Amino acid sequence: MDTGTLSLDGQAALVTGGGGGIGRAIALCLAAHGADVCVVDIVPERCDEVAARVAEYGRTALPFPADAMQADTLRDAVEAAAKTFGRLDILVNNAGGVSRRDFAALQEKNWRRHIDLNLVSNLAATSAAIPHMIAGGRGGAIINVTSIEASRAAPGYAVYAACKAGINNLTRTLAVELAEHDIRVNAIAPDFTVTPGTRGNFTGPVDESKWHQPSAAQVEAIRKRIPAGRPGIDAECGHLAVFLASAMSSYITGTVVPVDGGTWASGGWVRDSTGKWILPPEA
Repeated sequence: MDTGTLSLDGQAALVTGGGGGIGRAIALCLAAHGADVCVVDIVPERCDEVAARVAEYGRTALPFPADAMQADTLRDAVEAAAKTFGRLDILVNNAGGVSRRDFAALQEKNWRRHIDLNLVSNLAATSAAIPHMIAGGRGGAIINVTSIEASRAAPGYAVYAACKAGINNLTRTLAVELAEHDIRVNAIAPDFTVTPGTRGNFTGPVDESKWHQPSAAQVEAIRKRIPAGRPGIDAECGHLAVFLASAMSSYITGTVVPVDGGTWASGGWVRDSTGKWILPPEA
């Protein structure tokens, strides 16, 4: 029986938002399994740092500083990656972000910014990558980083959640449209994951020594609502991305896979002070 392989030797990938957090972890995991990687990020220092790490794995790296809200620059990044590597096999649409505000407090410029960053960036990179994957004749893998907020109410994150819900549907629809070209389209749906952003490292190089550390109350709040009892680790999304890009998942397409420690499955149940699972009204 051919069980497939996790090797990505000879393949080329592009990761948007690849300079920090989940995108960085995905880029490095892909390189560790043999892929050349184009790292797209708005922070040039982060592009260079991740590219250097990719090179340490013996892979070719292409740092490409770019603002994901500028569709033309994403198309330029895809073209540069295809030219540099001579092919494009893997696209990871990771760029995104959010700040919490009630929808009624947002102005049009706010929700357009959310849409450009979280949804339009995905559309732009994907539309640019598909022709290269088809022309290569080898198929390909498109991996979208969405969120479990795409499939539940998300007070304070309405536009973000709507964008992610759109990505979930786009994932399924493109999986059907592109199946004849052996291009698989899947999505990773994290919940709370430790990243530079969640630790206050928004600009400049990733520097864990300067990260804010959670208080005891914050640690306990996470333990109560996440069945696994801890936040996610960015590399856990990276490991799934490798699987979804590899021959091990050759018959998997159109899926949205939670990487959330069981939060989506818990459906609102939380731990009380004794560790018993309850619905919040019982607390």
